Amino acid sequence: MPDFLILAGNWLLDNGGSLLAAIVVLVVGWYVARVAARAIKRFLPLAYGVDKNFAPLLSQAARYAIIIFAVVTALNLLGVANNSILTVLGAAGLAVALALQGTLANIAAGIMLIWLRPIAIGEFIQGDGVAGVVVEIGLFGTRLRSSSGLYIFTPNQKLWASAITNHSREPRRRIDVNVSVPDTIDIPKSRKILLRIATMDKRVLVDPTPTVHVENFSGAAVNMQLRAWVLTPDYLPTLYALTEEAKLALNRELIGSAEDKSNISVAPNPATPSPENQPAPVRD
Repeated sequence: MPDFLILAGNWLLDNGGSLLAAIVVLVVGWYVARVAARAIKRFLPLAYGVDKNFAPLLSQAARYAIIIFAVVTALNLLGVANNSILTVLGAAGLAVALALQGTLANIAAGIMLIWLRPIAIGEFIQGDGVAGVVVEIGLFGTRLRSSSGLYIFTPNQKLWASAITNHSREPRRRIDVNVSVPDTIDIPKSRKILLRIATMDKRVLVDPTPTVHVENFSGAAVNMQLRAWVLTPDYLPTLYALTEEAKLALNRELIGSAEDKSNISVAPNPATPSPENQPAPVRD
């Protein structure tokens, strides 16, 4: 042990300056990496013609690149030759690639998500069993915020490999409201009432025109569906408004017993989930 301490002391005396410089390089590199990552994430979306979806991925890539450069520079200061560093990095890279194939697949999937743009920040999507507003498309995974405000993280590969439904991409959407009335109720009059409340709402588009059709007959009930087209940002408030007004208007204007009116049910079609179109705040 004394011999070891002597050797260590001699090495520190001979290489103390280089060791201190290497530590400084690592600290500065770590700090610069953080600053650069934040700057790219903040200012790149402000550049004209640059897609804001690139910012998180480029931010993370720049951070890791600066850290690797700092480590290589620190090793050079300690006397490690570049050839030796490249050899070690090559062997380590091969080992990491074999051990972390899923991670590399996530990086490739993240690049494809950014390149082909099936999703974008601020859009409400469904994919891989998750649904929410896209907060960030990162190097390894995508962050979402659910409609109830929950944090969701899904690996890029799983999202890329699944069918993605984007509820915010198209400029307009169709509203489907399911209406069930007893077969004793006047069906043609029910249709006129539903069409009237749809056409009276200014958010409902004239083309395509709203329609009401009979879906099926189930026992003593007649199941109808109101369909109307709206601009995508108006989807959720218009859906709620038409659902409420349909129930109130049918109860108010149809002739029938109190029992018949109590059996009138109105509900949004569960096959068309509600999107949340407000962009989520992006945080580090």
